[in-house]
Amino acid sequence: MVRLTLRSLRRPTAAVAALLLASPAALLAQPPAGGRAMTLADWYRVVSVSSPAVSPDGKRVAMTVTKAVETENKRHSEVWVVNTAGGAPQRWTSPSTESSTPRWSPDGKYLFFTSPRAGGQGNTWAIRLDQPSGEAIQVGTYANGSMPLDGSFAVFTEPARRDTTARNGANPFARMQPMAKPTFDAITRPTEPARFDGRHVTDMSYKVNGVGFVPGRAEARSWRPAQLWRQTVGDTAKQQLTTALYSHRGAEVSPDGKWIAFVADARLRADSVVDLERDSLATLPYNKARDEADRNDTDLYVVASTGGTPRKVSEWMGAESELTWSPDSKQLAFVGRPSRVKSARIYVVDAAGGTPRNLLGDWQFEPGSLFWLATGHLQFAADIGGRTAILRADLTGKSAPKELVGGRRQLRGASYDAAGKVMAYTSTSMTKPTELFVATADGVGERQLTQFNDAVNQAVAWSDAERFTYKSVGNLEIEGWLMKPYGYTPGKKYPMVIYIHGGPHSAYGEGWFDEFQNLAAQGMFVLFTNPRGSSGYGADFTYSTRGRWGMEDYDDLMKAVDIVAARADVDSTKMGATGGSYGGFMTTWIATKTDRFKAIETDRTITDWTYWYGSSDAQGLTEFEFYGKPWDNQALYDTLSPIRYVQKVKTPMLIVQSEEDHRTPMGSAEIWFMSLKKQGVPVEMVRYPRSNHDLSRTGEPWLLVDRLGRIRQWFAFWLQGM
Repeated sequence: MVRLTLRSLRRPTAAVAALLLASPAALLAQPPAGGRAMTLADWYRVVSVSSPAVSPDGKRVAMTVTKAVETENKRHSEVWVVNTAGGAPQRWTSPSTESSTPRWSPDGKYLFFTSPRAGGQGNTWAIRLDQPSGEAIQVGTYANGSMPLDGSFAVFTEPARRDTTARNGANPFARMQPMAKPTFDAITRPTEPARFDGRHVTDMSYKVNGVGFVPGRAEARSWRPAQLWRQTVGDTAKQQLTTALYSHRGAEVSPDGKWIAFVADARLRADSVVDLERDSLATLPYNKARDEADRNDTDLYVVASTGGTPRKVSEWMGAESELTWSPDSKQLAFVGRPSRVKSARIYVVDAAGGTPRNLLGDWQFEPGSLFWLATGHLQFAADIGGRTAILRADLTGKSAPKELVGGRRQLRGASYDAAGKVMAYTSTSMTKPTELFVATADGVGERQLTQFNDAVNQAVAWSDAERFTYKSVGNLEIEGWLMKPYGYTPGKKYPMVIYIHGGPHSAYGEGWFDEFQNLAAQGMFVLFTNPRGSSGYGADFTYSTRGRWGMEDYDDLMKAVDIVAARADVDSTKMGATGGSYGGFMTTWIATKTDRFKAIETDRTITDWTYWYGSSDAQGLTEFEFYGKPWDNQALYDTLSPIRYVQKVKTPMLIVQSEEDHRTPMGSAEIWFMSLKKQGVPVEMVRYPRSNHDLSRTGEPWLLVDRLGRIRQWFAFWLQGM
């Protein structure tokens, strides 16, 4: 990686440079009681807990525990188990290999998990619990899929082999051939194939962020529809239940074991035909009436668990997901989104057929995963602005959902026992990294079961944040937070940095976040908000920025800055801004519109939307958000491109970019860097190797921590004179 500096940029003295590398505690005269400031080395000490799974009998919870291994520059995941009655958690998988995503067999005899360990086929392994067990094994007689409560058989989806024959002896794929994806044969060929090691691109989707370059359809030729399969426990033979042209998704077995519900294309088209239709739409000019109309993308079907002809449960406009059966196997609940720009709701429909009933009415927020418990209660998780709650739906649809567990925190991965009486989930708050909690399914008697982060929590004084709301353009209420600097003393003034999230339909929330703590530890206020366009506030709020990026959302951000800058403890002459992805676009946009910030860091930035459209792996984003392709609406693409106004930029900027980012490719950063250089604006660019769009979340630990350090140094230099 190369750090580029300007001759005109005042270089720090040796003493100042030493301070930049020192613990932030050294920058404060007297550290407060209760812990020191976070150092970069503390990042490696924080443990992440995820994927909780309650055993069928409710006595244990398995989870994924992930730690950074600093010496090896990697993350390491293991499966741990803790008793719901309490006690110390125990590691159940070998520390010599990666293991994650635990799930129990319905009879409780096995704990399955995912692991790339050698010596087997596939990545599903199991620990046997009903008898003494040593190393993890693979269990061919116990398929790990969607199961009824009695655990007698499993149902799962996977493509059939091309040589699979139907019960009548005919090849089920024979009549599929005319509808298969075309070859897309190219006109040109290598003159000497053995000497050509480049890439030949004929398809639009030829690269994916986090994956890299992918083979085109002509190269892959691997499309096969996902069929339903059944496997009886104790039998290695798999029985193929369907031989249809279309894929079956989200299969769920009814509690009585008689039915399988699944989601499929509403017109039961072969996947290849659906893809071709979407490709053809991609070549058409944008048409508001066509592209914004409600579409019946999928429908809900049921089929007997022994096979047969699927039956459509109902014709419902929109897309269904998160299927779950009622305990008596007579009804189905699902999360349905009527159209892309409408809020998702919970619907219930009779499995025999009928019209789905909306259980949430006009409730502002949107549901996540659903669980229809054996007790008859239908529960779900939802983001309520920046926090998360676990709620219970009113099955009559007459009352608003009841919040069971919530508060100023974020809850993830709710899991229940077979009886629907024990509930486990992970919880994080501003000052607490993730830990595992358990309560009754009613939300009563909550207890924390793990303390993986106790040591770092006791050593470090994590900064808390003050939540506030304010009215912005159109009287719209916006949620924001202001995190106090480490060592905060009333009567003193501190610098402030505003963070801007990505998406734009992502959101900040009530959880521990390394980037906020990083700057707070440096002795700065950290402001973060969820301006219009953020998720967690309903679809109307989320999609209110279509065609207007950098307009009212910019006003929302600046309004928050105005409020905070007016505080007596904030130094309004020493403010900075930072953000990534959409936040990267917005930080460069801000630099063209105001000089109020003394320094800006832009991450994964976008400075020219037409360039981005041709180089990104996500053209559908702006086709939807900007009402068409560049040639459909070139004026908007140009108007919202910060590079068109780069001559107005005066603010010193740090640019951080990943070499393998296919979501917001390097060119935007390069043209921004060169333009500021040519104008004499203080600018540095850091390019991280072996990194993609997700560097700040899942990148190599050494590079991730280096990035945190550079952001800290950049604002320390410009806002604190260090």
